[in-house]
Amino acid sequence: MTSPGTRTGEEADDLDVEEALALVKENPGPPGGTPDGPAVHPHASHHGDPHRHDGPHHHGDRHRATPWPEARTTAERAARSAVRAARRAPVPAPLDAALGLTLASPLTALTDLPSFDTSAMDGWAVSGPAPWTVRDEGVLAGHAEPAPLTDGEAVRIATGARVPADTTAVLRTEHGRTDERDRLHPTREVVHGQDIRPRAQECRGGDQLLPVGTVVTPAVLGLAAAAGYDTLTAVPRPRVDVLVLGDELLTGGLPHDGLIRDALGPMLPPWLRALGAEVRTVCRIGDDAEALHRAVTASDADLIVTTGGTAAGPVDHVHPVLTRIGAELLVDGVKVRPGHPMLLARLGDDQHLVGLPGNPLAAVSGLLTLAEPLLRVLAARPAPEPYTLPLRDAVHGHPYDTRLVPVALRGDRAVPLHYNGPAMLRGIAAADALAVVPPGGALSGQEAELLDLPWATGGIGVCFT
Repeated sequence: MTSPGTRTGEEADDLDVEEALALVKENPGPPGGTPDGPAVHPHASHHGDPHRHDGPHHHGDRHRATPWPEARTTAERAARSAVRAARRAPVPAPLDAALGLTLASPLTALTDLPSFDTSAMDGWAVSGPAPWTVRDEGVLAGHAEPAPLTDGEAVRIATGARVPADTTAVLRTEHGRTDERDRLHPTREVVHGQDIRPRAQECRGGDQLLPVGTVVTPAVLGLAAAAGYDTLTAVPRPRVDVLVLGDELLTGGLPHDGLIRDALGPMLPPWLRALGAEVRTVCRIGDDAEALHRAVTASDADLIVTTGGTAAGPVDHVHPVLTRIGAELLVDGVKVRPGHPMLLARLGDDQHLVGLPGNPLAAVSGLLTLAEPLLRVLAARPAPEPYTLPLRDAVHGHPYDTRLVPVALRGDRAVPLHYNGPAMLRGIAAADALAVVPPGGALSGQEAELLDLPWATGGIGVCFT
Protein backbone atom coordinates (compact mmCIF):
# COMPACT_ATOMS: atom_id res chain seq x y z
CA MET A 1 0.00 0.00 0.00
CA THR A 2 1.19 3.51 -0.76
CA SER A 3 0.80 5.88 2.16
CA PRO A 4 -0.25 9.53 1.69
CA GLY A 5 3.33 10.55 2.37
CA THR A 6 4.77 8.69 -0.63
CA ARG A 7 4.11 8.60 -4.35
CA THR A 8 4.80 6.04 -7.00
CA GLY A 9 6.50 7.09 -10.20
CA GLU A 10 3.21 6.87 -12.10
CA GLU A 11 1.48 9.10 -9.55
CA ALA A 12 4.28 11.65 -9.62
CA ASP A 13 3.77 12.02 -13.36
CA ASP A 14 0.24 13.28 -12.66
CA LEU A 15 1.58 16.61 -11.38
CA ASP A 16 3.65 19.22 -13.13
CA VAL A 17 7.13 19.97 -11.80
CA GLU A 18 6.26 22.85 -9.51
CA GLU A 19 3.24 21.00 -8.10
CA ALA A 20 5.37 17.94 -7.41
CA LEU A 21 7.98 20.11 -5.67
CA ALA A 22 5.28 21.58 -3.46
CA LEU A 23 4.28 18.09 -2.35
CA VAL A 24 7.77 17.24 -1.05
CA LYS A 25 7.93 17.74 2.70
CA GLU A 26 11.42 19.15 3.03
CA ASN A 27 13.18 19.85 6.32
CA PRO A 28 12.72 23.61 6.83
CA GLY A 29 16.02 23.86 8.72
CA PRO A 30 16.66 25.93 11.82
CA PRO A 31 14.41 28.92 12.59
CA GLY A 32 15.49 32.16 11.00
CA GLY A 33 17.11 30.58 7.97
CA THR A 34 20.56 29.17 7.35
CA PRO A 35 23.84 30.57 8.65
CA ASP A 36 24.70 31.61 5.09
CA GLY A 37 21.63 33.61 4.14
CA PRO A 38 18.02 34.67 4.80
CA ALA A 39 15.23 32.25 5.51
CA VAL A 40 13.74 30.64 2.41
CA HIS A 41 10.33 29.01 2.40
CA PRO A 42 10.93 25.30 1.79
CA HIS A 43 8.32 25.15 -0.97
CA ALA A 44 9.34 28.29 -2.86
CA SER A 45 10.35 27.77 -6.47
CA HIS A 46 13.57 29.29 -7.72
CA HIS A 47 12.59 28.79 -11.37
CA GLY A 48 10.89 31.99 -12.42
CA ASP A 49 7.84 33.63 -10.86
CA PRO A 50 6.39 31.34 -8.17
CA HIS A 51 2.91 32.72 -8.84
CA ARG A 52 2.72 31.34 -12.37
CA HIS A 53 0.94 28.20 -13.52
CA ASP A 54 -0.76 27.34 -10.24
CA GLY A 55 2.65 26.85 -8.60
CA PRO A 56 3.54 27.37 -4.94
CA HIS A 57 3.47 30.89 -3.55
CA HIS A 58 5.85 32.66 -1.18
CA HIS A 59 5.30 32.25 2.53
CA GLY A 60 3.40 35.53 2.92
CA ASP A 61 1.17 34.86 -0.09
CA ARG A 62 0.33 31.42 1.22
CA HIS A 63 -0.97 32.93 4.46
CA ARG A 64 -3.09 35.44 2.56
CA ALA A 65 -4.79 32.65 0.65
CA THR A 66 -8.24 31.62 1.89
CA PRO A 67 -8.85 28.12 3.25
CA TRP A 68 -10.91 26.07 0.82
CA PRO A 69 -14.10 25.69 2.93
CA GLU A 70 -14.02 29.39 3.80
CA ALA A 71 -13.66 30.34 0.12
CA ARG A 72 -16.86 28.47 -0.74
CA THR A 73 -18.70 30.10 2.17
CA THR A 74 -17.45 33.53 1.03
CA ALA A 75 -18.85 32.92 -2.47
CA GLU A 76 -22.25 31.95 -1.03
CA ARG A 77 -22.29 35.02 1.21
CA ALA A 78 -21.37 37.28 -1.72
CA ALA A 79 -24.22 35.83 -3.77
CA ARG A 80 -26.75 36.38 -0.97
CA SER A 81 -25.66 39.99 -0.78
CA ALA A 82 -26.05 40.32 -4.56
CA VAL A 83 -29.54 38.80 -4.43
CA ARG A 84 -30.59 41.37 -1.83
CA ALA A 85 -29.10 44.20 -3.90
CA ALA A 86 -30.48 43.13 -7.27
CA ARG A 87 -34.02 42.12 -6.26
CA ARG A 88 -34.59 40.65 -9.67
CA ALA A 89 -38.24 39.88 -10.34
CA PRO A 90 -39.35 36.32 -11.05
CA VAL A 91 -39.89 35.53 -14.72
CA PRO A 92 -42.60 33.57 -16.54
CA ALA A 93 -40.90 30.66 -18.27
CA PRO A 94 -42.63 28.52 -20.94
CA LEU A 95 -42.42 24.85 -20.11
CA ASP A 96 -39.94 24.18 -22.91
CA ALA A 97 -37.55 26.78 -21.44
CA ALA A 98 -38.02 26.08 -17.73
CA LEU A 99 -35.77 23.04 -17.24
CA GLY A 100 -33.24 23.73 -14.50
CA LEU A 101 -34.93 26.88 -13.21
CA THR A 102 -36.14 27.22 -9.62
CA LEU A 103 -39.82 27.80 -8.85
CA ALA A 104 -40.45 31.31 -7.51
CA SER A 105 -44.07 30.51 -6.61
CA PRO A 106 -45.70 27.27 -5.53
CA LEU A 107 -46.98 24.87 -8.16
CA THR A 108 -50.67 24.73 -7.30
CA ALA A 109 -53.09 22.38 -9.00
CA LEU A 110 -55.31 24.25 -11.45
CA THR A 111 -57.74 21.33 -11.66
CA ASP A 112 -58.49 17.96 -10.13
CA LEU A 113 -56.12 15.21 -11.27
CA PRO A 114 -57.52 13.23 -12.89
CA SER A 115 -60.33 15.62 -13.75
CA PHE A 116 -62.79 12.74 -14.28
CA ASP A 117 -62.97 9.04 -13.48
CA THR A 118 -60.74 7.24 -15.96
CA SER A 119 -59.88 3.68 -16.84
CA ALA A 120 -56.45 2.53 -15.67
CA MET A 121 -56.40 -0.40 -18.11
CA ASP A 122 -57.58 -1.60 -21.52
CA GLY A 123 -60.58 -3.89 -21.04
CA TRP A 124 -64.28 -3.52 -20.29
CA ALA A 125 -66.19 -1.17 -18.03
CA VAL A 126 -68.78 -3.39 -16.33
CA SER A 127 -71.84 -2.70 -14.20
CA GLY A 128 -73.35 -5.08 -11.67
CA PRO A 129 -72.70 -8.82 -11.43
CA ALA A 130 -71.53 -11.04 -14.30
CA PRO A 131 -72.24 -12.14 -16.93
CA TRP A 132 -72.49 -8.93 -18.91
CA THR A 133 -73.90 -8.04 -22.30
CA VAL A 134 -71.33 -6.05 -24.27
CA ARG A 135 -72.33 -2.91 -26.14
CA ASP A 136 -71.34 -2.68 -29.77
CA GLU A 137 -69.55 0.66 -29.52
CA GLY A 138 -66.45 1.19 -27.36
CA VAL A 139 -65.17 4.07 -25.21
CA LEU A 140 -61.90 5.73 -26.26
CA ALA A 141 -59.66 8.31 -24.56
CA GLY A 142 -60.33 11.88 -25.57
CA HIS A 143 -63.99 11.30 -26.51
CA ALA A 144 -67.11 12.82 -25.02
CA GLU A 145 -68.66 11.38 -21.86
CA PRO A 146 -70.22 8.00 -22.70
CA ALA A 147 -73.77 6.95 -21.86
CA PRO A 148 -74.24 5.41 -18.39
CA LEU A 149 -74.20 1.65 -17.97
CA THR A 150 -77.07 -0.43 -16.65
CA ASP A 151 -76.75 -3.54 -14.49
CA GLY A 152 -75.52 -6.49 -16.51
CA GLU A 153 -74.00 -4.27 -19.18
CA ALA A 154 -70.36 -3.83 -20.28
CA VAL A 155 -68.56 -1.71 -22.81
CA ARG A 156 -65.09 -1.95 -24.31
CA ILE A 157 -62.85 0.80 -22.84
CA ALA A 158 -59.31 2.05 -23.49
CA THR A 159 -56.76 3.20 -20.95
CA GLY A 160 -57.33 6.87 -20.05
CA ALA A 161 -60.92 6.94 -21.33
CA ARG A 162 -63.75 8.39 -19.25
CA VAL A 163 -65.51 5.72 -17.27
CA PRO A 164 -69.30 5.64 -17.91
CA ALA A 165 -71.55 6.54 -15.00
CA ASP A 166 -72.68 3.58 -12.83
CA THR A 167 -69.58 1.54 -13.70
CA THR A 168 -68.79 -1.06 -11.03
CA ALA A 169 -65.23 -1.86 -12.13
CA VAL A 170 -62.92 -2.18 -15.10
CA LEU A 171 -62.20 -5.75 -16.15
CA ARG A 172 -58.81 -6.11 -17.80
CA THR A 173 -58.72 -7.63 -21.28
CA GLU A 174 -56.70 -10.60 -20.07
CA HIS A 175 -59.18 -11.27 -17.25
CA GLY A 176 -62.34 -11.68 -19.37
CA ARG A 177 -63.77 -14.18 -21.87
CA THR A 178 -66.94 -14.30 -23.94
CA ASP A 179 -69.24 -17.33 -24.33
CA GLU A 180 -71.11 -18.61 -27.37
CA ARG A 181 -73.86 -16.04 -26.75
CA ASP A 182 -71.27 -13.18 -26.70
CA ARG A 183 -71.74 -12.63 -22.98
CA LEU A 184 -68.70 -11.49 -20.99
CA HIS A 185 -67.45 -13.53 -18.02
CA PRO A 186 -64.59 -12.73 -15.59
CA THR A 187 -61.79 -15.27 -15.17
CA ARG A 188 -61.03 -14.00 -11.65
CA GLU A 189 -62.84 -12.16 -8.86
CA VAL A 190 -64.00 -8.65 -9.68
CA VAL A 191 -63.48 -6.09 -6.89
CA HIS A 192 -65.66 -2.98 -6.81
CA GLY A 193 -63.72 0.02 -8.22
CA GLN A 194 -60.81 -2.01 -9.55
CA ASP A 195 -58.64 -0.40 -12.24
CA ILE A 196 -60.54 2.87 -12.07
CA ARG A 197 -58.64 6.07 -11.36
CA PRO A 198 -61.21 8.17 -9.53
CA ARG A 199 -61.46 11.90 -10.06
CA ALA A 200 -59.00 13.84 -7.84
CA GLN A 201 -57.10 10.68 -6.89
CA GLU A 202 -53.81 12.56 -7.25
CA CYS A 203 -54.89 16.04 -6.20
CA ARG A 204 -57.77 18.49 -6.01
CA GLY A 205 -57.77 21.90 -7.64
CA GLY A 206 -55.97 24.32 -5.32
CA ASP A 207 -53.72 21.72 -3.71
CA GLN A 208 -50.04 22.70 -3.50
CA LEU A 209 -48.11 20.21 -5.60
CA LEU A 210 -44.59 21.61 -5.15
CA PRO A 211 -43.20 24.42 -2.96
CA VAL A 212 -41.20 27.51 -3.83
CA GLY A 213 -37.55 26.59 -4.32
CA THR A 214 -38.17 23.37 -6.24
CA VAL A 215 -35.74 22.87 -9.13
CA VAL A 216 -37.59 22.17 -12.38
CA THR A 217 -36.70 18.66 -13.53
CA PRO A 218 -38.24 16.74 -16.45
CA ALA A 219 -40.72 15.19 -13.98
CA VAL A 220 -41.71 18.65 -12.71
CA LEU A 221 -42.38 19.72 -16.30
CA GLY A 222 -44.63 16.69 -16.77
CA LEU A 223 -46.55 17.39 -13.55
CA ALA A 224 -46.96 21.06 -14.46
CA ALA A 225 -48.31 20.17 -17.89
CA ALA A 226 -50.71 17.61 -16.44
CA ALA A 227 -51.91 20.22 -13.94
CA GLY A 228 -52.72 22.66 -16.75
CA TYR A 229 -49.70 24.98 -16.78
CA ASP A 230 -48.26 26.56 -19.93
CA THR A 231 -45.66 28.69 -18.08
CA LEU A 232 -43.98 28.54 -14.70
CA THR A 233 -43.00 31.45 -12.45
CA ALA A 234 -39.29 30.99 -11.85
CA VAL A 235 -36.12 32.64 -10.60
CA PRO A 236 -34.24 34.04 -13.61
CA ARG A 237 -30.95 32.39 -14.54
CA PRO A 238 -27.84 34.29 -13.45
CA ARG A 239 -26.26 35.88 -16.52
CA VAL A 240 -22.62 34.98 -17.14
CA ASP A 241 -20.03 36.36 -19.56
CA VAL A 242 -16.91 34.24 -20.12
CA LEU A 243 -13.61 35.91 -21.04
CA VAL A 244 -10.93 33.52 -22.31
CA LEU A 245 -7.46 35.03 -21.93
CA GLY A 246 -4.17 34.02 -23.53
CA ASP A 247 -2.31 34.68 -26.78
CA GLU A 248 -1.21 31.04 -26.94
CA LEU A 249 -4.68 29.57 -27.48
CA LEU A 250 -5.96 28.01 -30.71
CA THR A 251 -9.63 27.42 -31.48
CA GLY A 252 -9.02 24.66 -34.03
CA GLY A 253 -6.49 22.23 -35.41
CA LEU A 254 -3.45 20.68 -33.79
CA PRO A 255 -1.11 22.51 -31.40
CA HIS A 256 1.91 23.97 -33.18
CA ASP A 257 4.71 26.51 -32.82
CA GLY A 258 4.16 26.98 -29.09
CA LEU A 259 0.40 27.39 -29.49
CA ILE A 260 -2.04 25.10 -27.67
CA ARG A 261 -5.72 24.31 -28.06
CA ASP A 262 -8.18 26.22 -25.92
CA ALA A 263 -9.87 23.60 -23.71
CA LEU A 264 -11.76 26.03 -21.47
CA GLY A 265 -13.71 27.85 -24.18
CA PRO A 266 -15.59 24.67 -25.17
CA MET A 267 -15.80 23.30 -21.60
CA LEU A 268 -16.91 26.19 -19.43
CA PRO A 269 -20.17 27.33 -21.11
CA PRO A 270 -21.98 23.96 -20.87
CA TRP A 271 -20.61 23.42 -17.38
CA LEU A 272 -21.90 26.85 -16.30
CA ARG A 273 -25.29 26.11 -17.88
CA ALA A 274 -25.42 22.86 -15.94
CA LEU A 275 -24.90 24.96 -12.81
CA GLY A 276 -27.97 27.03 -13.69
CA ALA A 277 -26.43 29.97 -15.53
CA GLU A 278 -27.33 31.69 -18.78
CA VAL A 279 -24.06 32.04 -20.66
CA ARG A 280 -24.50 35.11 -22.81
CA THR A 281 -21.12 35.34 -24.49
CA VAL A 282 -17.71 33.69 -24.73
CA CYS A 283 -15.12 36.29 -25.70
CA ARG A 284 -11.49 35.47 -26.53
CA ILE A 285 -9.29 38.39 -25.61
CA GLY A 286 -5.68 37.23 -25.51
CA ASP A 287 -3.07 38.85 -23.27
CA ASP A 288 -4.31 42.42 -23.69
CA ALA A 289 -4.85 44.50 -20.56
CA GLU A 290 -6.82 47.24 -22.33
CA ALA A 291 -9.10 44.73 -24.07
CA LEU A 292 -9.70 42.98 -20.76
CA HIS A 293 -10.53 46.30 -19.10
CA ARG A 294 -13.00 47.17 -21.85
CA ALA A 295 -14.67 43.77 -21.67
CA VAL A 296 -15.04 43.81 -17.89
CA THR A 297 -16.36 47.37 -17.69
CA ALA A 298 -18.77 46.83 -20.60
CA SER A 299 -20.37 43.72 -19.12
CA ASP A 300 -23.61 43.93 -17.16
CA ALA A 301 -23.63 40.19 -16.41
CA ASP A 302 -24.27 39.00 -12.88
CA LEU A 303 -21.00 37.07 -13.06
CA ILE A 304 -17.93 37.49 -15.25
CA VAL A 305 -15.70 34.42 -15.48
CA THR A 306 -12.13 34.88 -16.70
CA THR A 307 -9.65 32.13 -17.53
CA GLY A 308 -5.95 32.57 -16.86
CA GLY A 309 -4.11 35.74 -15.96
CA THR A 310 -4.82 35.49 -12.21
CA ALA A 311 -1.19 35.12 -11.07
CA ALA A 312 1.52 37.79 -11.06
CA GLY A 313 3.44 37.31 -14.30
CA PRO A 314 4.10 39.91 -17.00
CA VAL A 315 0.92 39.03 -18.95
CA ASP A 316 -1.33 38.33 -15.95
CA HIS A 317 -3.64 41.32 -16.22
CA VAL A 318 -6.62 40.33 -14.05
CA HIS A 319 -5.33 41.81 -10.78
CA PRO A 320 -4.22 45.12 -12.35
CA VAL A 321 -7.57 45.53 -14.11
CA LEU A 322 -9.48 44.81 -10.90
CA THR A 323 -7.35 47.37 -9.06
CA ARG A 324 -7.91 49.91 -11.83
CA ILE A 325 -11.71 49.64 -11.63
CA GLY A 326 -11.78 49.67 -7.82
CA ALA A 327 -13.04 46.11 -7.40
CA GLU A 328 -13.11 44.52 -3.96
CA LEU A 329 -11.14 41.27 -3.73
CA LEU A 330 -13.15 38.88 -1.59
CA VAL A 331 -10.94 35.85 -2.24
CA ASP A 332 -7.40 36.23 -3.55
CA GLY A 333 -5.92 32.77 -3.73
CA VAL A 334 -7.31 29.62 -2.13
CA LYS A 335 -5.49 26.93 -0.19
CA VAL A 336 -6.43 24.24 -2.69
CA ARG A 337 -4.56 22.22 -5.32
CA PRO A 338 -4.97 22.50 -8.20
CA GLY A 339 -6.38 26.00 -8.54
CA HIS A 340 -4.46 27.96 -5.91
CA PRO A 341 -4.43 31.35 -7.76
CA MET A 342 -8.23 31.56 -8.26
CA LEU A 343 -9.98 34.72 -7.11
CA LEU A 344 -13.39 36.24 -6.42
CA ALA A 345 -13.99 39.98 -6.74
CA ARG A 346 -17.01 42.19 -6.17
CA LEU A 347 -17.36 44.66 -9.06
CA GLY A 348 -20.61 46.19 -7.84
CA ASP A 349 -23.38 45.50 -5.37
CA ASP A 350 -24.84 42.82 -7.64
CA GLN A 351 -21.93 41.94 -9.95
CA HIS A 352 -18.98 39.64 -9.33
CA LEU A 353 -15.98 38.26 -11.17
CA VAL A 354 -14.50 34.80 -10.70
CA GLY A 355 -10.95 34.51 -11.99
CA LEU A 356 -10.08 30.94 -12.90
CA PRO A 357 -6.50 29.75 -13.38
CA GLY A 358 -5.53 28.97 -16.96
CA ASN A 359 -4.62 25.32 -16.42
CA PRO A 360 -7.70 23.24 -17.27
CA LEU A 361 -8.07 21.12 -14.11
CA ALA A 362 -7.12 24.11 -11.98
CA ALA A 363 -9.93 26.00 -13.70
CA VAL A 364 -12.35 23.17 -12.85
CA SER A 365 -11.25 23.48 -9.23
CA GLY A 366 -11.98 27.21 -9.31
CA LEU A 367 -15.32 26.60 -10.97
CA LEU A 368 -16.46 24.24 -8.21
CA THR A 369 -14.89 26.25 -5.40
CA LEU A 370 -16.11 29.76 -6.24
CA ALA A 371 -18.49 29.79 -9.24
CA GLU A 372 -20.70 26.86 -8.18
CA PRO A 373 -21.73 28.20 -4.74
CA LEU A 374 -22.18 31.71 -6.11
CA LEU A 375 -24.34 30.60 -9.04
CA ARG A 376 -26.31 28.17 -6.85
CA VAL A 377 -27.38 30.97 -4.53
CA LEU A 378 -28.13 33.38 -7.40
CA ALA A 379 -30.28 30.70 -9.07
CA ALA A 380 -31.95 29.85 -5.73
CA ARG A 381 -31.02 26.21 -6.05
CA PRO A 382 -30.82 24.11 -2.89
CA ALA A 383 -27.40 23.23 -1.58
CA PRO A 384 -26.45 19.62 -2.31
CA GLU A 385 -26.44 17.30 0.66
CA PRO A 386 -22.80 16.63 1.58
CA TYR A 387 -21.78 13.00 1.49
CA THR A 388 -18.68 10.88 1.83
CA LEU A 389 -17.39 7.58 0.53
CA PRO A 390 -14.29 5.61 1.49
CA LEU A 391 -11.38 5.91 -0.90
CA ARG A 392 -10.30 2.67 -2.54
CA ASP A 393 -6.68 3.81 -2.73
CA ALA A 394 -4.49 6.13 -0.73
CA VAL A 395 -4.22 9.70 -2.05
CA HIS A 396 -1.14 11.82 -1.49
CA GLY A 397 -1.87 15.17 0.09
CA HIS A 398 -0.47 18.64 -0.18
CA PRO A 399 1.45 19.71 2.95
CA TYR A 400 -0.90 22.56 3.82
CA ASP A 401 -3.59 22.83 1.12
CA THR A 402 -6.75 20.87 0.33
CA ARG A 403 -6.54 18.74 -2.82
CA LEU A 404 -9.41 18.09 -5.23
CA VAL A 405 -8.86 14.75 -6.94
CA PRO A 406 -11.03 13.24 -9.72
CA VAL A 407 -12.60 9.94 -8.67
CA ALA A 408 -14.81 7.30 -10.25
CA LEU A 409 -17.60 5.85 -8.10
CA ARG A 410 -17.50 2.06 -8.03
CA GLY A 411 -20.06 0.53 -5.71
CA ASP A 412 -19.49 1.94 -2.23
CA ARG A 413 -15.97 3.20 -2.99
CA ALA A 414 -14.41 6.22 -4.65
CA VAL A 415 -11.53 5.27 -6.94
CA PRO A 416 -8.89 8.02 -7.32
CA LEU A 417 -7.98 8.59 -10.96
CA HIS A 418 -4.56 9.30 -12.39
CA TYR A 419 -3.80 12.19 -14.75
CA ASN A 420 -4.93 14.69 -12.14
CA GLY A 421 -2.29 17.37 -12.64
CA PRO A 422 -3.35 21.03 -13.02
CA ALA A 423 -2.98 21.02 -16.82
CA MET A 424 -4.71 17.66 -17.35
CA LEU A 425 -8.32 16.85 -18.21
CA ARG A 426 -7.95 13.11 -18.80
CA GLY A 427 -8.80 12.28 -15.19
CA ILE A 428 -11.80 14.58 -14.82
CA ALA A 429 -13.19 13.44 -18.19
CA ALA A 430 -13.51 9.91 -16.75
CA ALA A 431 -14.67 11.06 -13.30
CA ASP A 432 -18.00 10.99 -11.51
CA ALA A 433 -16.94 13.37 -8.75
CA LEU A 434 -14.05 15.19 -7.11
CA ALA A 435 -12.78 13.94 -3.77
CA VAL A 436 -11.85 16.55 -1.18
CA VAL A 437 -8.51 15.41 0.23
CA PRO A 438 -7.37 17.24 3.38
CA PRO A 439 -3.80 18.48 3.88
CA GLY A 440 -1.52 15.54 4.48
CA GLY A 441 -3.50 13.16 2.29
CA ALA A 442 -5.87 10.26 2.90
CA LEU A 443 -5.36 6.56 3.49
CA SER A 444 -7.04 3.72 1.66
CA GLY A 445 -10.48 3.23 3.20
CA GLN A 446 -10.61 6.74 4.65
CA GLU A 447 -13.89 8.60 4.15
CA ALA A 448 -13.62 11.56 1.77
CA GLU A 449 -16.14 14.30 1.01
CA LEU A 450 -17.27 14.19 -2.61
CA LEU A 451 -18.32 16.95 -4.99
CA ASP A 452 -20.63 15.57 -7.66
CA LEU A 453 -20.24 16.63 -11.27
CA PRO A 454 -23.56 18.01 -12.56
CA TRP A 455 -24.07 15.40 -15.27
CA ALA A 456 -22.90 12.45 -13.15
CA THR A 457 -25.86 12.62 -10.75
CA GLY A 458 -28.50 11.80 -13.37
CA GLY A 459 -30.24 15.12 -12.75
CA ILE A 460 -30.98 18.22 -14.78
CA GLY A 461 -27.32 18.73 -15.55
CA VAL A 462 -27.59 16.27 -18.42
CA CYS A 463 -29.40 19.00 -20.36
CA PHE A 464 -27.06 21.88 -21.13
CA THR A 465 -29.60 24.29 -22.59
